[in-house]
Amino acid sequence: MSIKTWNEEERPREKLMQQGAAALSNTELLAILIGSGTRTQTAVDLAREIVAACGGSLASLSQQGCARLMQVDGVGPAKAASVLATFELARRLAAEIPEDEFTIRCSETAARMMSPLLRDLPHEECWVLYLNRAGRYIGKEKVSVGGLGSTIIDIKIIVKKAVERLASGLILVHNHPSGNPLPGEQDRVQTDALRKAAAVFDITLVDHIIIGRKKYFSFSDENY
Repeated sequence: MSIKTWNEEERPREKLMQQGAAALSNTELLAILIGSGTRTQTAVDLAREIVAACGGSLASLSQQGCARLMQVDGVGPAKAASVLATFELARRLAAEIPEDEFTIRCSETAARMMSPLLRDLPHEECWVLYLNRAGRYIGKEKVSVGGLGSTIIDIKIIVKKAVERLASGLILVHNHPSGNPLPGEQDRVQTDALRKAAAVFDITLVDHIIIGRKKYFSFSDENY
């Protein structure tokens, strides 16, 4: 049956307009995103199949690439792109810092900013937050991408970019896809090397934060 034949209060779009987005199930919201079904499936049926293919987990769905989503019969490039774009917007929204928190005074603020971007990635990424002399956030940048177990940071590039931005402070942030945020020996070595290199240019390594699945580790908080 086409969704157009359903009672109006059961159709996802109409339901959203009448009751608000919070009233819809994950499947109904996804159905609105993909827009249409196939000759044999409604958009809701197709959305249900997509969610089932990811084990019913939105976190798992958010990590899928276009190729993986398009393995579901009825999902083409346009539908896959809509889903991926929505999750990316959600990650960026969650990572935005409120205007009154643009001064980063603690690890929690930095971790809250970066966790949505990093915690669900299947590989390691390393980012740098740049601060001015007052500790005010002036920008961030991804500096390297690694594999499942590690990423090598280019200390020269990080310091060079900090100098170009006239930054006085740095916060290094990377994730552990395993979900365990505790630092390994390589994390300690790279942190110390970056701290020393930055200090030559009167730039302070304020913190190194490792993002896990549900927790984070702060070198500063732990006096590392």
